[in-house]
Amino acid sequence: MKLLVYGAGVCGSLFAARLHEAGLDVSLLARGERLASLRRHGVQLAEEDSPVVRRVPVPVVEHPDGGYGLTAVVVRTHQVDAVLESLAGLEGDALFLHNWAAGAESLGAAIGHERVLLGFPSLGGTMDGDVIRYRATNFVTSRVPMPIGEPDGRTTARLERIVREFRTAGIKTKAEPRMDAWLRTHAAFAVPLGQAVHAAGGPVALADDPDAVRDMLHLMRQSLAALPTPPVPRAFAALQTLPEGLLVAVLRRFLRSTTAVHSGLSDVSPATAAELGRLAEQMRAHAKFR
Repeated sequence: MKLLVYGAGVCGSLFAARLHEAGLDVSLLARGERLASLRRHGVQLAEEDSPVVRRVPVPVVEHPDGGYGLTAVVVRTHQVDAVLESLAGLEGDALFLHNWAAGAESLGAAIGHERVLLGFPSLGGTMDGDVIRYRATNFVTSRVPMPIGEPDGRTTARLERIVREFRTAGIKTKAEPRMDAWLRTHAAFAVPLGQAVHAAGGPVALADDPDAVRDMLHLMRQSLAALPTPPVPRAFAALQTLPEGLLVAVLRRFLRSTTAVHSGLSDVSPATAAELGRLAEQMRAHAKFR
């Protein structure tokens, strides 16, 4: 199957590099300076703070040329609308791998409902110039499978095929029958977390302010209570039921962890603020108590 990864940020680049190294026919779409860098050096990868940089020569394109069996869209939430116009002229399935709390309807209306699959990337890291720094456990042996699913929850032949191909490439993947609810639950957690980190100037700075962490937890609880369906996975319900003091301590420890520091949480750029704002809008539009 010919694959296109649409989006050459941290997650898209890691994803494309892994698929390429596994021998799959994959291209990575990029624009501007990022495209020029990828053409010169390939995808540049380094484990956390290691000085060793590995280059993966993933084929790159500026414009999709068609013939793809699957396009994986790995962009920020507020960039999706601009991508949909390009996808409308392509054939093949489209797997949307990003923060998204608006459901599949608007995606299907733009490119065809039969083409849409939903998911969320399990790969993560930070951008250091043109080098992507990642945790090895997140890149190859992540304990958390990447969930993907049909918008209506069915287990289809194409879903099983995609899960199988990604697993063969070494990307831990699972079919999630409640993918829409999974994404909304993740947004209910991620938006308060991301906005609090952004306001504090980083995860460690937020961890040093227990009152801010407590306020963040209150917003998480409000967001989870406003979900139109029960949380998925159900473990997120613990944020509503466990004692506040315990959860504040756990969240502060997480914010100081290597996982938090070497993840997208450390990105406090304007683009992150724009993504969180768009995701918050989607949550409000679909909240149970609006």
